[in-house]
Amino acid sequence: MELEVGKIYEGKVTGITKFGAFVELDKNTTGMVHISEVANTFVSEIKDHINEGQTVKVKVLSKGDDGKISLSIKKALPAPPKKDFGGEKRFDNKKQGGFRKERTPYEHTQPVDHAKNPPPVYVNKTSDDANFEDMLSKFKATSEEKFSDLKHVMDNKRRGSSRRK
Repeated sequence: MELEVGKIYEGKVTGITKFGAFVELDKNTTGMVHISEVANTFVSEIKDHINEGQTVKVKVLSKGDDGKISLSIKKALPAPPKKDFGGEKRFDNKKQGGFRKERTPYEHTQPVDHAKNPPPVYVNKTSDDANFEDMLSKFKATSEEKFSDLKHVMDNKRRGSSRRK
């Protein structure tokens, strides 16, 4: 049998592995369906979708120079319906007699009245009369205290480790 890439054939499942299934198309021709080509959904166990000895329709994806034939069950099936996620897509609404715009999720929300619910105001926690020099001197004093404490702790650790030796 001379197979053509892109054509759909019927075959019998002869073996199942963790990574795919082998399908015999005729006595001398066997191809493999990879696990990702078994179904239109995620497949963790091939045996949940097909069984050995089952007759399946497969589409020939490719034929290698080494004689390996790559097959797909899911591409031999009719395409699954596409999901509609809304947006600006228009559709024919026969009840209303024409086309109407489909709403996006944000069009269903109510506008915010800032007079009733004002947005939060973020206030700097420093005092209003503090200027840059005051803030800098506070930062410097705090930093010097922390550095002094750190130096004291490190000196104590060094002394303690030298005593143990």
